[in-house]
Amino acid sequence: MRKTRKAAAVLTAVAMAAVSAAPVMADEIKDLYDYELQTREIETWNILQSQQSTDMNVLTNLYDGLVEADEYGKLTPAIAESWETEDNGLTWTFHLRKGVKWVDQNGNEKGEVTAQDFLTSLEWVLNFHKNDAANTSMPMEMIAGAEDYYNMTNEMDADAALALTAESPEFADTVGIKAVDDYTLQYTCLSEKPYFDTVAAYNCLYPISQGMLDEIGVDGFKAATPENIWYNGCYTCTEYIQQNTKTLTKNPLYWDTDAKLFDSVTIKMVESVDTAYQLYTTGELDRVDLSESNLMTIYNNESDPYHDQLVEKRPTKKSNQFHFNYDKLNDDQTEDTNWNTAIANEAFRKCWYYGLDLGSWYKRTNAINPYKCYNNSYTMQGLIYTSDGTEYTELVQEKLGLPSYDGETMTRLDSAKFEEYKAQAIEELTAEGVTFPIHARYFVASGNQTALDSANVLKQAFSDSFGDDFIVLDIDSYVSSVSKEVYNLKRQSFAIAGWGADYGDPQNYLGQETDDSDNAYYMVQLGHAVDSESDELKDLYSQFTELVNKADTITDDMDARYEAYAEAEAFMLDHALIVPAYFDISWELTRINDYSKINAMFGIQNNKYKNWETSTDAYTAEDYAAFLETWNENASK
Repeated sequence: MRKTRKAAAVLTAVAMAAVSAAPVMADEIKDLYDYELQTREIETWNILQSQQSTDMNVLTNLYDGLVEADEYGKLTPAIAESWETEDNGLTWTFHLRKGVKWVDQNGNEKGEVTAQDFLTSLEWVLNFHKNDAANTSMPMEMIAGAEDYYNMTNEMDADAALALTAESPEFADTVGIKAVDDYTLQYTCLSEKPYFDTVAAYNCLYPISQGMLDEIGVDGFKAATPENIWYNGCYTCTEYIQQNTKTLTKNPLYWDTDAKLFDSVTIKMVESVDTAYQLYTTGELDRVDLSESNLMTIYNNESDPYHDQLVEKRPTKKSNQFHFNYDKLNDDQTEDTNWNTAIANEAFRKCWYYGLDLGSWYKRTNAINPYKCYNNSYTMQGLIYTSDGTEYTELVQEKLGLPSYDGETMTRLDSAKFEEYKAQAIEELTAEGVTFPIHARYFVASGNQTALDSANVLKQAFSDSFGDDFIVLDIDSYVSSVSKEVYNLKRQSFAIAGWGADYGDPQNYLGQETDDSDNAYYMVQLGHAVDSESDELKDLYSQFTELVNKADTITDDMDARYEAYAEAEAFMLDHALIVPAYFDISWELTRINDYSKINAMFGIQNNKYKNWETSTDAYTAEDYAAFLETWNENASK
């Protein structure tokens, strides 16, 4: 059975029977207290530089782009009041609302947002010496002349490149963007991009003001601070104490005067979720995610004051997978031949797909309903739908011959197939000189006890599923940077990583694994299949890339486009080039109605503190059942 847009949520034993109307609540919260882990401190205040969700969860509240989304994931106007394409996505025109203000940290007016600000920002993004190649991939792949300008600045003297502006002929005569007038912005794409309006939800197309750059200089914006940037979003950051707090204050000149905003939002940096839990119990936070131990302590004690307030969170907007390293190196940078030979073998990879039971590991994320975390797609559920309301990953599951998600099992597990592929892999790999057991190296952050505990549960899952004579999980650690200490040196056998969509099309997911682009993030950063010694493996990736590229050429029939992408994704999964890992669906205590939040499956806006429904009293499972029912009713309209 295919899913429709109606949420596929299964209410748990904790949730009461849904009621027909939302319950009467206490007063709404005026000043919100939220939290973030200290390991997730913001790295940059430059909206164009950031590529980390930890930054953008804050920055999305300080800047607005052309579009945003509502609580049902529908693309809605922001700075652009309307937009259209008259040539099937080759040219896009956005009509900007008048009177959108730039303000300083204290809410004082600095200027008006105009179409020229979007040219200024795109020049910054594409100027190698200004933005250091951050956020360039989508503009370069989609906007006419963008890659040419990037390459031009890359080859220029740094001082000459830094002196360029959007009005310089090098940019104005090269890149497919123009300000028709102060309130009309036009992009010209390299080819038909029927989804280009969804790209505008990502920060690579957000505006900045030339007036700000004139005031603080290029170096000032490179090292942006809350004190020197100009804001056009819901809030300004009026206080920032690193590793301690961030205080966001309502923007008094915000364009959306109908929006429901908090007077202030205080984000406290905490050492751990357990610390956050203690702050929640003393009334110092308005929500808290629950660790496995805290969750089960409350869940198993019906007299616990928080028992009836346990609510299951909505899934995060990422699909997480096991990403194999096909060109693993040892610590001395010699080739790990044993692993590389094994992982290039399809029968060996299919043992992971059909045999690795992750039920115990899922409990680390959701101890009550672990199999709701089960993932068997590469693309995140809910990203896009066909014209009849079919959710895209259902197309993938049908092509794989798997039943729909039921929240209770891992539908891909098949003991008979596992044993068949295990025997085949042992026979084939032994003939190639591979020795058993095969050791799979997995890294966690040093000192992160939660991550280590989860890794040990995963290690036991390997042992139970594979047998210690076949595959053994070796847990290792890095000190501060997994990229610098592990991935760049190719030391890992696999990584568990997730992708959240930048824009609303399957290309943004599947394009990360193709073998023909330097912008294929997972291929370049984690997979390295192009460097494998296996011709068979490289041929599979070539076939996969051909399927992805073929799908991308279909622009006049979106249903046919999605069917073609589903074929490519099913090919990837059928050959176990990656193995889906999990969805993040955990539990919380909260005074915030999550179903009132922005629910965008792409872009940077899901943590925007805008139009949130709240209560000074904590919500209960019964309340959340009503919220879900109402959301389902409205989402299906």
